[in-house]
This record gives sequence, structure tokens and C-alpha cells, in this order.
Amino acid sequence: MSLTLFLLFVFIAVSIILFSKDKVSSKLGENNKLVFKLKNTSWFQNHLMSGIFLFIMNATLFFTSCLLIYLLTYLLIPFLDLLVMVLAVFGSFFLWMIVNKAWQGSNANRIKMSILGSSFYILLSILFLFWLLNLEPSYPGEDLFMRSLGLMIGLVVSIVAFLSCLITTGFSFKRM
Repeated sequence: MSLTLFLLFVFIAVSIILFSKDKVSSKLGENNKLVFKLKNTSWFQNHLMSGIFLFIMNATLFFTSCLLIYLLTYLLIPFLDLLVMVLAVFGSFFLWMIVNKAWQGSNANRIKMSILGSSFYILLSILFLFWLLNLEPSYPGEDLFMRSLGLMIGLVVSIVAFLSCLITTGFSFKRM
């Protein structure tokens, strides 16, 4: 499987999840143990605290999956890192749907919470863009194509993650 085909597959999967998030979210239910715990905590109903919680959870998921991918490169098992990436995407959507279900405040505060929580991916995008713009060869004549391609893919993935988190947590208003 080529990298282009894999990225196309991930883009299609994220699009399907985003368009069917209400159906998937309804299967999560209000009786979920994690939803129930978050819903009954007083700090989570504050948009600043829940936004910081979402920011920390996004960072934790990102760095955990990066650490797993880094450690799995030494096992030399092909395509295991792709499995970690796919599981990280589904884990992120699961977390975002739990946050969506547990939120009980106003829609304006929901959007504030979502922007604060998904801003982790904007910071990550800025970091990738900075690295891309300041890319210099280690020695004269070094080809920087693969390094710049990796940074561009990281930039695109982090922007897609920002938009997905923002849409899933901020614009999923509950129907009464």
C-alpha cells in the first residue's frame, strides 16, 4: 500500500466519521461510564477547565501515539505503525464524542471549549510550518525532499485534526 493510498484512505475514513458523527455519537449513549463521570464533575462544566482538559487529552493522545510509533520502529514489523495511527484517529474521535456528550453548558461556551481544546493542533501546525520554513541541509548537496514531504504531511494531518476536533466537539449541538 502506498503512502498516497493510505492518506486517501485516512481522509475518507475521517470524512465518513465526521458526516456520521451523530449516529456514532448516539450509539455512545448518555449511560456511558466516562460520559457520566465527566457530566457529574463540576470543573468540566466550566468551558476553560474543560478546554484545558481537552487540550491535555489531545496532547496525551498525540505524544503516546508518537512514542508507540517510535518504539515500534525498532521491532521492524511492517505496517504496525500504520495500525497505531489508525487506532489514534479512532481513539481521538472516541474522546471527542465523549466530551461532546458530557458537555451541558451553552453553545457559545461549547465553541470556546472546543477552540481551546483543539488549539493543540494549531500549535502543532505552527511548529511543523516553522520547521518546514527553516529547513536547511545538514551537508552541502543534501536532498531535503523526503524531510520536507514529511513535514508537509504532518502539517496537513495536524490541520485536519484541528478541524475534526473543532467540528466534533464545538459544532455538534444537541437536539432537544
